[in-house]
Amino acid sequence: MLELRDVTKKYSVFPAVNKVSFRVEPGEVVGYLGPNGAGKSTTIKMLAGLLEPTSGAIEYRGTNISKDLYSFKKRIGYVPENAEIYPHLSAYDYLLMVGRLRHIPDRILKPRIKELMKSFELSMEMDMAISSYSKGMVQKVLISSALLHDPEILLLDEPLSGLDVTTGRVIKDLVRMLAGSGRIIVYSSHVLEVVEKVCSRAIIIHKGSIVADDSVANLRKLMRLPSLEEIFSQLVVKEDTEAKAREILAAIRPQT
Repeated sequence: MLELRDVTKKYSVFPAVNKVSFRVEPGEVVGYLGPNGAGKSTTIKMLAGLLEPTSGAIEYRGTNISKDLYSFKKRIGYVPENAEIYPHLSAYDYLLMVGRLRHIPDRILKPRIKELMKSFELSMEMDMAISSYSKGMVQKVLISSALLHDPEILLLDEPLSGLDVTTGRVIKDLVRMLAGSGRIIVYSSHVLEVVEKVCSRAIIIHKGSIVADDSVANLRKLMRLPSLEEIFSQLVVKEDTEAKAREILAAIRPQT
């Protein structure tokens, strides 16, 4: 079990995440939803051990991850929202480096990389510099990197960014299969349609605080709304979107 207890992260005096608490059980896919700037990526980075909470605790199997962060990170696969990758390396060399840092023996690592590149249809390009890749190709490398060591915990921050429709469907199916084998998965996104199809539970965060945490079915029942998007709108969207659209049109149209 992965658990956050009253986790807060402040930048200066301003909380990006404010007393967030939730737990994720093995086999569960939790959707972590919110608009841009809500605190999603900050939470994911704390779960990945890349940011230290200002207060509160993150525990895995009942132990605070700060007690042995190195061992905890070995159990994680992380797909960041923004690519952090060495563009001068080829995909093969990058994954080889990542695998060796994770102490995967070459006899296992090298064929695994080739199989992943084949599955993601990058076999012909895997020896090319990543700087020549499209956004979708880079995303495939990042996902491969996160899966390379078959992690117990998968942290996905906008994982479908830049991917074509077919690959997106593959990733959705893969997430469900990984959950079925007992993995813990946190899926952060603002794309409501995807989260509704992939996740068993939705946590909605707004301005750093959780405003809802339940199964998608229960959220629908409680709020009597047919889709997660409408629930999200009721809980989070505070402004008149049509009025905002009119403001933008007025700004770009010549004054008469």
